[in-house]
Amino acid sequence: MGDRARRRGASFLGAATDRLRAGRRWGRGVGSDPGCPLPPGPARGKRVTPPPVPVLSETATALSILSILLVPLAIAGLSLINSGLGRSRSAAHSMLASLCVMAVASVAYFICGFSWQGFMGQPAHVFTAAGREWNWIAAEPFFLRAIKLDGSPASLAAWLGILGVGLAAIIPLGAGADRWRLGASCGSTALLAGWTYPLFAHWVWGGGWLAQLGSNCGLGRGFVDAGGSSSIQTLGGLTALAITLILGPRRGKYTLEGTPAAIPGHNAVLVMFGGLLALVGWTGLNSAGAILFAGAEPGSVALIAVNTMLAAAGAALATALITRLRFGKPDASLSANGWVSGLAASSAACAFVRPAAALAIGLVAGALVPFAVECFELRLGVDDPGGAISVHAVGGIWGVMAVGLFAHLSPGAIGKQRFRPVARATGGRRHTGRFCAAADLRLELDFESGLPATRGREGRAPGHGPL
Repeated sequence: MGDRARRRGASFLGAATDRLRAGRRWGRGVGSDPGCPLPPGPARGKRVTPPPVPVLSETATALSILSILLVPLAIAGLSLINSGLGRSRSAAHSMLASLCVMAVASVAYFICGFSWQGFMGQPAHVFTAAGREWNWIAAEPFFLRAIKLDGSPASLAAWLGILGVGLAAIIPLGAGADRWRLGASCGSTALLAGWTYPLFAHWVWGGGWLAQLGSNCGLGRGFVDAGGSSSIQTLGGLTALAITLILGPRRGKYTLEGTPAAIPGHNAVLVMFGGLLALVGWTGLNSAGAILFAGAEPGSVALIAVNTMLAAAGAALATALITRLRFGKPDASLSANGWVSGLAASSAACAFVRPAAALAIGLVAGALVPFAVECFELRLGVDDPGGAISVHAVGGIWGVMAVGLFAHLSPGAIGKQRFRPVARATGGRRHTGRFCAAADLRLELDFESGLPATRGREGRAPGHGPL
C-alpha cells in the first residue's frame, strides 16, 4: 500500500513538473513553437508574448546609454530641493532618507520589480474581457535572471527602470519632510518599488492593457507617455498625497482654528541648484524613455532636449509672474517648484510636440502650481513642505492630458519617431495606504523639534534666510 501511494505521488509530481515546464514554454509564445503546443481548455492564453522586442541601432543604443547616465542628476536635484524646502534641523535627515530610499528602491526593483514590469516582447499574463485579451502583468523571473545585461533594449529598460523607480520614491520624501520616520519611508519605498511602480509601468511601457487601448478599442494611438509623466511623476505625487494624509501636518503648521502658519524653507541655494541639476537629469530621462519606449529616432534627441528646456523655462516664468502679481514679488520656492512642474509635464509629450507647444505646456504647468499649493494647503489642510503633490501629481496629469492637445503622432511628423502607444496617469495611494495604515510612520513630537538622524553638528545646515 505504501509503495502504491509513493508511485501515485511520484506520478502526480512528474505531471505537475511537466505542466510547469509547459507553462514556461507558453511564455515564449503560445503555439508559436512546434514543441510548445497550445495548452488545453481554460489554461489557454494565460501567458502570451507581446509584439516582438524592438531592435535599436548602434547610434540609438549609444544615445540611450548616455541619456540614462544623466538620470541620477534628476534624483540628486530632487533630493536637494526636498532638503532646502524643509527646516534646517532636518536637512541631514532629509539627505540620509534620500540615500536610503534610493538604495531600497534599487534592491526591491532588482529582486522582483522588473519581473512585474517586463518589456515589450517579454512573457506576460493576460485576462480576457469583452472578447479581447488584455495584458496586465509581466511574467519575468526574479533577480533579472532572464535579462542579459549586454546593452540590449531590455537591459537598458531595466537600468532605466532602477533609476525611474528611485526618482518616483524620492518624490514622497518632500511631502513627508520634518516628520517621516526613516524606517517607515524605506518600508513604503519597498512596496512602491517592488509592486506598485512595476505594475503601472508595465501597463505603460511593457505592453500592458493601457498600451493596448488603441489596438483593442480603436482609440487612435491610445495613451502616450514617452518619459514618465504618469508612471513616475503622477505615481510619485499621488503616493506623496497618501503619505501626507496618513502622517498629518507638521507640528505648529495649523492653529486650532485651522489657519496655516508659514514655515519657510531654510536654504534657497540648495533649492535653485537642485532645480538646475534636475533639468540635466530630466533631459536624459525624456531622451532615454522616448528612444526605448516610444520608438523615437536618435535624431529626435535634440528636439527632446529643447522641448524639455522650454517647458521648464515657461513654467518657472509663469509661476514667478503669478506670484509677483499676487504677492508683490516673485516667490523663490514656488518658482523652483514651477520649474520642476514644467519638467514633469514635459515628459509625456517631449518627443511628439513642437517647441512652441512645449513652451505652452510649461506655461500651463507653472500657472497651476501656486493655485494647487493654495488649494491643498488652505482648502484641504494638506501639509506638503516640498510641494510634491502640486508639482508632480498635478504637473504629471497635465502632461499626459497635453499629449492629446498638442502631440503630432503621425510617424515622421515630429522627430521621425517610430510610435508605439504607451501611457498611464494613475497613482499608488490605495496600495501605499494599505501598507502604511498599520505602521508607526511618524516621529514623536519631541523628535520633530530636531530629527535625530545624525547627532552632530552636521544635523543643522547653515541657513541663508527664508525663501
